[in-house]
Amino acid sequence: MSRIAILTDSSAYLPPDLLERHDIHVIPLKLHWGEETLVDGVDITPVEFYARLATSSTLPSTSQPSMHDFLQVFDRLSARYEGILVPLISSGISGTVASALAASAEFTKVPVEVVDTHSTSAGLALVVLAAARAVEQGRSLPEVTQIAREVVRKLHVFFAVDTLKYLHKGGRIGGASRYLGSALNIKPVLFFDGEGKIDALERVRTSRKALARLVELSEEKAGSNSVHVGVMHANAPEEAAEFQSRLAERLKCDQLYTFELSPVIGTHVGPGTIGLALYVE
Repeated sequence: MSRIAILTDSSAYLPPDLLERHDIHVIPLKLHWGEETLVDGVDITPVEFYARLATSSTLPSTSQPSMHDFLQVFDRLSARYEGILVPLISSGISGTVASALAASAEFTKVPVEVVDTHSTSAGLALVVLAAARAVEQGRSLPEVTQIAREVVRKLHVFFAVDTLKYLHKGGRIGGASRYLGSALNIKPVLFFDGEGKIDALERVRTSRKALARLVELSEEKAGSNSVHVGVMHANAPEEAAEFQSRLAERLKCDQLYTFELSPVIGTHVGPGTIGLALYVE
């Protein structure tokens, strides 16, 4: 039995093969759409979500797991593991970290370390995968926690949204609010700041220029170093595949993944979003 469990939330949206290969556990966030509550990644897939979003007159809201939800999962994992590492969606956009910290303060069966990744989606996924590799190397819980936090420190996350409407309505717009009211053909390039909040970097005039700018930013951050990269997209698989190919040509990638944005994140950024997360090894 592995000594350390890794528990992340559904906004990482790691595909099933990676979850199984690295023995990663997931606690889901929730979508509330009218009178219906849907478990992220369980009750609704991205394809179903964006099809419904296109015809819905209302936007869903989202909620984090409760302290009780975390306690239940911690208790289940403690029967099989000697410690639990919990890398989670940024506290700058979600209350998930607060719920996990409250639960960890109450839980005494095994040690629990909560890591605020100041990110989500591909950024969170890269932190989780780095931690999983450390667990597989036999590292201790303090060592794995330090490795995860070091990746968080080095992580850069940039993305371009098709519209700010969803971030604005969902209350996650942060510093990007200064671009509200811009011409419709303006495509904001956004990033996660040091506090894990969404901020605006700049704006370009077309989606193609936004992707080109994201490639430039990745080159600036990578330099000549080897990097771990995660591409993320919201209902834009063809654009994501093209973007991934361009990154593969321009960067020295130790790892290069593509992740769909989970429905709970798609609620806030909207369809057409493309982004990347990367860190230097």
